[in-house]
Amino acid sequence: MTSEPVAESRSLGALLRVLGGIERLGNKLPHPFWLFVVLSVLLALVSWGLAAAGVSAVNPASGETVVARNLLSVEGVRMMVGDAIENYTSFPPLGTILVVMLGVAVAERSGLLAAVLRSGVSKVSPKWVTFALAFTGMVAHVASDAAYVVLIPLGALAFRAVGRSPILGIVVAFVSISAGYDASPLITPADAVLSGLTTAAAHTIDPSYVVTPVANYYFSIASSFLLAAAITLVTERVLARRVETMPVDPDAPDDDLGSLTLGDGERKGLKAALITLVVLAAAIVAAVLPSGSPLRGEDGGIVQSPLLTSIAIFLGLAFLAAGWAYGKAAGTIGGSRDIPAFMAHGFREMAPILVLFFAISQFLAYFRWTGIGEILAIDGAGLLRSAGVSGPVVFLGILLVVTVINLVVTSGSAQWALVGPVFVPMLMLLDIPPEYTQALYRIADSCTNAITPMSPYFVMALGFLQRYRRSAGIGTLASMTIPLAVTLLVVWTLLFFVFWALGVPLGPGAPVP
Repeated sequence: MTSEPVAESRSLGALLRVLGGIERLGNKLPHPFWLFVVLSVLLALVSWGLAAAGVSAVNPASGETVVARNLLSVEGVRMMVGDAIENYTSFPPLGTILVVMLGVAVAERSGLLAAVLRSGVSKVSPKWVTFALAFTGMVAHVASDAAYVVLIPLGALAFRAVGRSPILGIVVAFVSISAGYDASPLITPADAVLSGLTTAAAHTIDPSYVVTPVANYYFSIASSFLLAAAITLVTERVLARRVETMPVDPDAPDDDLGSLTLGDGERKGLKAALITLVVLAAAIVAAVLPSGSPLRGEDGGIVQSPLLTSIAIFLGLAFLAAGWAYGKAAGTIGGSRDIPAFMAHGFREMAPILVLFFAISQFLAYFRWTGIGEILAIDGAGLLRSAGVSGPVVFLGILLVVTVINLVVTSGSAQWALVGPVFVPMLMLLDIPPEYTQALYRIADSCTNAITPMSPYFVMALGFLQRYRRSAGIGTLASMTIPLAVTLLVVWTLLFFVFWALGVPLGPGAPVP
């Protein structure tokens, strides 16, 4: 009988070489901050060449001629220096994510988010544990990257608690969070970031266009249930059999099952948080009902109203209120002084994102000023139109490009800041709304997160896996995540085409092509 290490080496040899190449390539890339600094320098050189060559294009939406502008000219240098602060402070995702995170920080520091995740996987029957853990992973996206730290070890505990392999629980939790990162039944901080970047990209064609954080909400809800079901099916039909050949080490930790149990204070806190959210939701609904409500739009509607366009304020308030109610009931918040302290702690954890946003905001401002993005979008749209390429073919092309890029550039906001300014206006010129382009990006940006060693959370998941099986390596984890990632990419793409074919809006107020 062939030993397990030899069998795995034969079946995954080619895969390991590919992953090794990706890892070596990715390690040569600079930090995303420096990546955008380098891109800004390259953009300056390219703009100089294109301006010297007199490159231009006619915008069919406005009839205006767009001429490439030299970033190294006197006017360009003045813009870079004089508008640097405004470029940063007016960066659409900045204010949105800051407001949302004020509330999220309170919910996280009070212990609410961790308690919600633990309650989602505790006391689940063996029959439903896989789906419960997978769907909890979809809900966990509201905690952003903190979801990895909380849910992956909890996944191992949940599976062990029902007599199943903790290795399988780790894989299910990791894939649910990473490969399904942009799917959630709740509005998440990622929605705020992506919608802000999409809005900025859409302004190339229509300066008044606004993409709200709920622009993909219907699609995201449907995706969360579909992906959880797909993860469950592949896990039970395929991975469970593979894990049977991977026994847990005899000396693996087995004394941590108590971590799943919620205390009396935590249960009391969750009840208080739920009541608070219900009361808050009822208050908002009551405030919106009157026809003259200030939360309605100028036309009296809901679509273009402060309720949706400023949804970040209400999201931040919901997290803040629920976190405060939980903390007071559970005893994790002692007084009012704890609230600003929690907010400050949340901002400290956001510091890397704020630093990255500075580099991204400058690059996008330069890119927009040179007109290169608009020229690329116009020429690209013209080429696709003259070739008779239909929407589905364009969609599949974008999915392929972003999926490949995501193997190396795993930062969702950084990657969308890079490709969004080209894809969004290009598809707008093909009469495809930005909301659909953003939904495509969410699919491609998520699925390959679970298979690339460039993701720090892939390494984290491997570390948790090695707690139970020390001989596990990159190939061990990849051999279990690849079937899930590929399945999610296929079924998620099919769901997108169903929305597209049936003309179902992707979210409240989202246009239908």
